[in-house]
Amino acid sequence: MNAPQQVVVSPDVEIQMQEALTAQRGSYLAEGYVSAEARIDRINRAIDVLVRHASRISEAINKDFVCRPDQINLMTDVASSIGSMKHCRSRLKKWMKADRRPSTFPLGFLGGRSKIHYQPKGVVGIVAPWNFPVAMVFQPLAGILAAGNRAMIKPSEFTPETSKVIAEIISEAFDPTEVTVFTGGPEVGQAFSALPFDHMIFTGATNIARHILTAAARNLVPVTLELGGKSPVVISRSANLEQAIERVMLGKTLNAGQICLAPDYLLVPEEQLEEVIKLATKSVGAMYSSLRDNDQYTAVINDRHHKRLSGYLEDAEQRGCRIIPLNPANEDFTNGTSKIPPTLIVSPDTDALCMEEEIFGPLLPIRTYKAFDETIDYINGAPRPLAAYYFGTDKNEETAFLHRTTSGGVCINDVIFHIAQEDMPFGGIGPSGMGSYHGIEGFKTFSHAKSVYSQSLKFNVAKLAGMLPPYGKTTDKTVKAQIKS
Repeated sequence: MNAPQQVVVSPDVEIQMQEALTAQRGSYLAEGYVSAEARIDRINRAIDVLVRHASRISEAINKDFVCRPDQINLMTDVASSIGSMKHCRSRLKKWMKADRRPSTFPLGFLGGRSKIHYQPKGVVGIVAPWNFPVAMVFQPLAGILAAGNRAMIKPSEFTPETSKVIAEIISEAFDPTEVTVFTGGPEVGQAFSALPFDHMIFTGATNIARHILTAAARNLVPVTLELGGKSPVVISRSANLEQAIERVMLGKTLNAGQICLAPDYLLVPEEQLEEVIKLATKSVGAMYSSLRDNDQYTAVINDRHHKRLSGYLEDAEQRGCRIIPLNPANEDFTNGTSKIPPTLIVSPDTDALCMEEEIFGPLLPIRTYKAFDETIDYINGAPRPLAAYYFGTDKNEETAFLHRTTSGGVCINDVIFHIAQEDMPFGGIGPSGMGSYHGIEGFKTFSHAKSVYSQSLKFNVAKLAGMLPPYGKTTDKTVKAQIKS
């Protein structure tokens, strides 16, 4: 979504969304218990349309980006979505089982039994971003369906072709009382986020998340936020430098850095700066012999983001930073292309735009350090990021990095790959997000953990526990047993 503006949604669209929500909630209530078979059937239908329309999805994404590799579209959007669906499908029966808990003494001793039942919340709203426009719909949808919910989806207006395909394949796979899609601009997004869902998940920018939370608060809608931030990369003196930089540059050039988990800036030992620059240049050259007309190198999504990134470079140039485009074929990017080559910004000031704002593009600031503790202090002096990355083999440094910094997730000796681990929760902390999904954590995010206590009928438990007036010796004995250190 764009930044919220003073715009008014069409009354017809607003009514349609409200009616869709009412219909989904009514259908959910009429269904009653949502069986494992029903959940699996819905997941299977989602998988089916993703498989059958994979090529069409990729074509739509490529149109929206102007240039994004077919292989990336299929890997990061289609295959990853199917993987999340299959993971939930194979495990949801286990996840659905009641979780037995011990009952407090003496109630458990007297026959009381405690369980947690995981119940669907009802109707979940999905507000998805443009950078992975299909995956960021279907990956959370996997957990939503596994938990037995209905879903309403608002895809990004920045990827209109893809959003159109999402709407069509969802309508092919689902009755609108199960899953439905609303496309449109920021005015639709504003109205959508104000609906009284039973839960909402938003993936996008931190500044937009504040408006999402404000809108949701009016109806006390619980919200999961998957945001972003400046994910740092620390290169240790103990690291295999060539391997580390190769992996960093892969993460930075994937989708032209338009990833919430992309490495945002490097912290490298001061004596290794020039070698890092040399290896980054070598790595990009090995991946891309050229960039401008290379259909394997992704373009910046639109003119707005191109200008934003260009503004970061202009600010750095005005500050006297070394700007090093990694441009293997020495091509001209000044006119007629929305691509920006991977570009190193060497030793920027802490208040430079590229160090204050999330990059979300192929620019990579590099700062240096003398002592390792400087990296910890620098990271902790900034808002908590979605991810943090450490390259090295020094276990003391690794332990310090893990325990003394706080981020949504961490990769050791790589970047981004933790999101591919379906059995681990994915989410941020503070300004980088709230809550998590993927795997059982996603199932629990989109479920209500209902406490159920069953009392024995064999005898009067309250009397035996001393809770039934008139109080006497049994009561005193029970209280005395509990009030002690």
